[in-house]
Amino acid sequence: MSLWEYEEACWAQGYELVCGADEAGAGPLAGPVYAAAVILPRYIDLPGLNDSKQLSEKRREGLFPVIQEAATAWAVTWVDAAEIDETDILSARMKAMQKAVDALAPRAELALIDGNRDKGKSAAITTPHKCIIKGDSLSASIAAASILAKVSRDRFMLEMAETYPEYHFEQHKGYGTKLHYEMLDKYGPCPIHRRSFLKKWEEKR
Repeated sequence: MSLWEYEEACWAQGYELVCGADEAGAGPLAGPVYAAAVILPRYIDLPGLNDSKQLSEKRREGLFPVIQEAATAWAVTWVDAAEIDETDILSARMKAMQKAVDALAPRAELALIDGNRDKGKSAAITTPHKCIIKGDSLSASIAAASILAKVSRDRFMLEMAETYPEYHFEQHKGYGTKLHYEMLDKYGPCPIHRRSFLKKWEEKR
């Protein structure tokens, strides 16, 4: 199956500017959820393009500037931990992706959205769109967006590792690893922790 199959179907329907959108960081205990949207030129060759989760960190970092330079348009946005706590992670994911789509110039006529959800309690994808389950491994533009979102979030968490070195964010990027829970037990939450994700941990204290 070609990575362009979904884009081809959209082009055949008359959509010229089709973007892919994906998010990174839905599951961690700390940090924002990031999202990216990318419009790629038709059939551009980006060797090694794939779902960001299937690529090494080095490969993602290598593809990051290549995608930015090659794209017709790209954008990266985020929703921070405080807003995730105020709403819910599904709404935050939808808001982040829609923000990224809205930030594209030129604007997308249609968005290919990774996953099977297009709305949460307080946010939704409002651009005309199609949801694609496992889209980051099936669509070139979603795969490109997944890489921009993942790399951007990882870089932010490395910055947070310098701000809050006691949590070792450089090692786990905010995910709920054994080390992360040990540091939470020792130091408690910091300002970028998602308190709504720590309820079970707090109950055990």
